[in-house]
Amino acid sequence: MVITMGTNVSLKQLRVFQAITQHSTLTEASEALFLSKAAVSMALSELEKQIGHALFDRVNHRLILNQEGKKLLPLADELLNRANTISHLFDDESQLTGLLKVGASDTIGNQVAPHLLSRFRKELKHTSQTLFISNSALICQRLIDYELDIALIEGKTLHPDIISTQFSQDEMCVICSASDPLANEDVVSLSSLENSEWLLREAGSGSREFFLRAVAPRIEHWHEAFQLNTTESLINSVSAGIGYACLSKLAAHSAINDGRVKTLNIPLDMKRRFWLLVHKEKYQSPLMKRFIQFCFEWDQQGKKE
Repeated sequence: MVITMGTNVSLKQLRVFQAITQHSTLTEASEALFLSKAAVSMALSELEKQIGHALFDRVNHRLILNQEGKKLLPLADELLNRANTISHLFDDESQLTGLLKVGASDTIGNQVAPHLLSRFRKELKHTSQTLFISNSALICQRLIDYELDIALIEGKTLHPDIISTQFSQDEMCVICSASDPLANEDVVSLSSLENSEWLLREAGSGSREFFLRAVAPRIEHWHEAFQLNTTESLINSVSAGIGYACLSKLAAHSAINDGRVKTLNIPLDMKRRFWLLVHKEKYQSPLMKRFIQFCFEWDQQGKKE
């Protein structure tokens, strides 16, 4: 899609278009933009008229981005980000400006991102970030939909629109209740885990994916006792003796120190990578570029601790 100079597309129209892609209804988009529903509807109609294409399919009062809209989205995102850069062009050049929308999967979001963002704020004097935490699958989808600028997840994605780069690593562990017969074994053979009960995170979770890829194939018979959508519920269920779980040592650290659960020393490579993801069509503002650089420096310098 080419927008020519003769097409009077305004930044307001592009902001309306972007808001609708993120909220799916005119009402929600108008609330996010602090505009009336009529103003949002008019801006969208004018944009579609000027471009000569409908940008959304109307389905049950919801606006679903169509193929033409998907062509416009990366251009709109870039133009709005460049407009923000222009508005701050003559500010103090040492100061980063704009809002950075970061997404992180559960372990990184709860155990890594708070420390990383705290250090970023202190060193770069930039305090305008949002952090959205969910499972890896939803984080990737929000990145694809331009609802996030950067994603930090535990499992690599193969989506063709996403560029993945390793920025750190993590170590997984298998935990059991303190009263489990295997808890005091120096080394636990995989055969000892035959016919075992396991507590797993939901589909799309990085820790679930690691268990199914690295641990489960080495156990001939195992059973999923529960599927849980938070790490804390996983740990509490293990502590209660319902079964075993595979999760990040970072996430299990407090429970292990408190004696609520114990780790099993099993003969497997339990390391996994942390990935930094960006949309390949996403315009990388100075702020976004600096944050990406910071993530790599943060890990290379021993997490700057």
